Amino acid sequence: MRNNQKTNNPFEKKLRESDTQVDLMISDNLDDNEAAMNQHFSKCYDLVVRRLHIFGSVSGMVVFLKVLIDKQLWDDGFLNPLMQQEAMPLNEPSQIYEQLKFKFSSIVQPTVITTVNEAVQRVVRGETILFIENSIQAFSFELKDKLNRPLEEPSTEAVIRGPRYGFIEKIDINLALIRHRLHTPRLKTEKLKAGKISQTDIVIVYLENIAKQSVVDELKRRISGIDMDSVLESGYIEELISDHTYSPFPVIQATQRPDLVSGSLIEGKVAVFTDGSPMVLVLPITFWFGFQTAEDYYMKFIFATTLRWLRYFFAFLALALPSIFIAVTTFHQEMIPTSLTLSLAAAREVVPFPAIVEALIMEVTFEALREAGIRLPRPVGQTISIVGALVIGQAAVQAGIISATIIIVVSVTGIASFLVPNPGMSQAISIIRFPLMLLAAAFGLYGVGVGMLALLIHLVNLRSFGVPYMTPVAPFNLSGLADVLVRAPWTFMRKRQKHSRQ
Repeated sequence: MRNNQKTNNPFEKKLRESDTQVDLMISDNLDDNEAAMNQHFSKCYDLVVRRLHIFGSVSGMVVFLKVLIDKQLWDDGFLNPLMQQEAMPLNEPSQIYEQLKFKFSSIVQPTVITTVNEAVQRVVRGETILFIENSIQAFSFELKDKLNRPLEEPSTEAVIRGPRYGFIEKIDINLALIRHRLHTPRLKTEKLKAGKISQTDIVIVYLENIAKQSVVDELKRRISGIDMDSVLESGYIEELISDHTYSPFPVIQATQRPDLVSGSLIEGKVAVFTDGSPMVLVLPITFWFGFQTAEDYYMKFIFATTLRWLRYFFAFLALALPSIFIAVTTFHQEMIPTSLTLSLAAAREVVPFPAIVEALIMEVTFEALREAGIRLPRPVGQTISIVGALVIGQAAVQAGIISATIIIVVSVTGIASFLVPNPGMSQAISIIRFPLMLLAAAFGLYGVGVGMLALLIHLVNLRSFGVPYMTPVAPFNLSGLADVLVRAPWTFMRKRQKHSRQ
């Protein structure tokens, strides 16, 4: 092992003075190659540069980052086959390459590289580079530590029925989970990179002749156009390739469930896998996708249809219930039955604030408690959110700051938002709820109506990679309603939905 020391080597000077974009060729001198690697990895304590003799007679040098190497694979699969051979008369690089291919197993096979930049890129990705004296070629071996974790049930998506394992941070394993479910050569996987520094692996997955090629090409164009130093999670890509960055509604689905991704691929959608992220992006999607779950297709269609209606109804309550309450109690008391009006008046008699202030205080408090429950450690997070809501609500009513009625309205609204299975859709509803409340406080039910109309216009104008967001309702497609308003029996869903590009 050698330290990363500065030398007066002319090759190192050339590297230091050259532009960073120039791709230098590998030298036939080990000292030059060592100087080049030390120059690129200066101040990197975990860089290992080691001289050795391979096959007993050939001078070589290995370079790797020790924190990324599988130690057992290095010893048993790489070092021992090289060092335990008798001296062999190997003079040509081609002879060395053939001997390396012959001696190593299929797991550890060499790859020929010819440039310094390629060697550097492979080292930072966990590979080991073998330089040979008097050879302008080097050999790369994949000995990196897999850094895997066990497959577990997705933490963000509850599984009622179906496979109880989700994606992890390793992209190869995530792709294998899809391959295990879709046994067809039509499943295509195209690899891209994003991030100038991170060089994150991005894999586009789709079924050939089922997914629209125009969508695949547009997706590749958008990912290739990402101009950032680092892409550390799929959320970066989701925002950068979205058709409507400033819309609160999700036009790309993020999921951790392999069965949902497999089903989406069969429907003609495209999936985007990001190395280092357990969340897979699915596109294009429609508004109705945010209210569907994988379990809808695992149970009888009658139960699935009932649950969908329940989600739609409570999603409307989560969006509009506080604003309707504010509008009616502030401007339209004549719409309330007399007995209920007296009850509401008695409850609000000691409250010093108008209904809009009450609602805003409780809505903001509820959202804060929910966020605190998510961020706190799991053993105490749920307890804090539930107990906090009960204690604060009861104390506020007893102190005369908030009426008991608004507590009921906010509680029903919060519970209703939990029925929306898509987290992105649930967050969008929570955000839009506040402008509707302000419109209700200013203009009553007229303001609520104008706000809902503006929201509908916004939804109709959204696109997800060219697909209208409200398909198949707008534009209308009768056959597509079989999997929107209801979950029809399988005998009525034999054809894929045709997405029109407008």
